[in-house]
Amino acid sequence: MGIGIDTVAARPAPAAYRWGLVLVLSAGVCWSTIGLGVRLIDSATVWQILFYRSIAMTALLFIAITLRSRGRPMKSVRNAGPSGLIGGLAFVFASAGGIAAIQSTTVANAMLLFAIAPFLTAVIGLVVLRESVRRATWIAMAVSLVGVAIMVTGGAARGHWLGNVLALLSALGFAVFTVSLRWRQSDDTLSAAFLGGVFAVLVSGSVCAAWGLDFILPPADMAIALAMGIFQVGAGLILYSLGSNAVPAAELALLSMTEVLLGPVWVWLVVGEGASLSTVLGGSILLAALAGNAVSGLRRRPLPISLA
Repeated sequence: MGIGIDTVAARPAPAAYRWGLVLVLSAGVCWSTIGLGVRLIDSATVWQILFYRSIAMTALLFIAITLRSRGRPMKSVRNAGPSGLIGGLAFVFASAGGIAAIQSTTVANAMLLFAIAPFLTAVIGLVVLRESVRRATWIAMAVSLVGVAIMVTGGAARGHWLGNVLALLSALGFAVFTVSLRWRQSDDTLSAAFLGGVFAVLVSGSVCAAWGLDFILPPADMAIALAMGIFQVGAGLILYSLGSNAVPAAELALLSMTEVLLGPVWVWLVVGEGASLSTVLGGSILLAALAGNAVSGLRRRPLPISLA
């Protein structure tokens, strides 16, 4: 989720930089638990999970926005403007797609395909905002497509094609979310995510009502979904918003790989879910492309984007 802007800036002070690293890495650890959370849920559907996860996330973000705005949270939310509304809707799309993808394919496959979001952001930013794309990024995108093709082909052979498509659509949602913030040079990601949470509650609640899905879940499922909203999404966003102020954007792209790498580890340790050869091979190519793009960006000392 940490995608930067290619502008020149000085490196932050060492102490702030170190704290920023800790916070951003901690955010990645929080985000990486999505696969484990979904796997531990017994019977709840995508929309039921999204409903309760969004309620908890929205409540936590409202508290964070209230503290940050010194008691004027709605002013901060209104300031998000049209770009915040678009970003919020994209956030719903990304969240629902992410949960559905993990329910339809392996966690390793889904998490690695989520990682293509920075490249999708670059392409959408070029088309919509006329942002330039570095040559190194074009090369990295070409290499990453090879990895994605290997993973999607391997997943289709095992009957996981739907999960792969949903993971790519989720990555597209996160890309649109990021571009919407750049549209008006907005850095208020917490407000946009709060709006996304509100929209997600309304959409998922409406779907549950229309499809006759119960709002009362088994206690364990409800507890896990609420915990995901607080710790997996909400706390991750808050930690990232604090840390991103002190870490250059290209390094954020590199550090965000913590989420992708740890996600499959948690499900392997707890529920014994592994990864296929095509996932390992394609994922390695994709991660190499991401790492190469991020490392090449370090030389430019880009300006960190703020998520707070």
